[in-house]
Amino acid sequence: MWFKVKSFILFLSKSTNQHGVHSPFVYNLVTKCFYQRANTSKVNLVNTAKKWLSQNKNTITVTDFGSGSKIFKNNERKIADIAKIAGINNKKAALLLRIITYFEIKNMLEIGTSVGLGTAALSIGNPKATITTLEGCENTASIAQKLFDTFKLKNITLTTGNFKETLPLAVNNNTFDLIYFDGNHQKEATLNYFNLCLDSAHNNSIFIFDDINWSSEMQQAWKAIKKHPKVTISIDTFFWGIIFFRKEQEKEHFTIRV
Repeated sequence: MWFKVKSFILFLSKSTNQHGVHSPFVYNLVTKCFYQRANTSKVNLVNTAKKWLSQNKNTITVTDFGSGSKIFKNNERKIADIAKIAGINNKKAALLLRIITYFEIKNMLEIGTSVGLGTAALSIGNPKATITTLEGCENTASIAQKLFDTFKLKNITLTTGNFKETLPLAVNNNTFDLIYFDGNHQKEATLNYFNLCLDSAHNNSIFIFDDINWSSEMQQAWKAIKKHPKVTISIDTFFWGIIFFRKEQEKEHFTIRV
């Protein structure tokens, strides 16, 4: 808890809004996407999906391949609690909807489905997009699939298994407009996933890394990612790290309050 508090205080001391941004591309992104309102009907649909999950009081056994949870004490967890604690929050979901609309995202990959709330936001953001989502735990994946079926989110392909096996297959001979990394909050794993996905990025691709200030390990991973020579623009929003590969841009880092 104190680690995140100290990290947030440091973030606030470094961060700015659109007035501290001199890149036209990032200025437009902040003013026309980050600081705009998300589509109300899409936000309401995400909230309805979240409510559907929150009403599920059943308990499942979660297989965690990552660094584990700082909240849950064991692997027996209520579905409602997973949705509340591990699911995408309202602020992130609304920003995700805005990003998908602003960039007209059509092909997406999510690493870490959990119970499917973030995936639902991706689908609702663009129902015509193609979405591949990867989940390591069969029990949480089954809940996610029920969510997709219930809300008729038919543009999602869910693959279950260890990311070491499923991710190389997902990125093989594929390019993605957006890749959302939310599957393993450890430095080595995050960097491995990032490197595996690099060949699937095109000039206008966006990579979003969740919880870059979750731990010192994740901060170290984020520092390494933004220094990578293929990354031109990196944006720290505290809860997300966002990178772009636009070759026409000078390499530059931004710390933005969203």
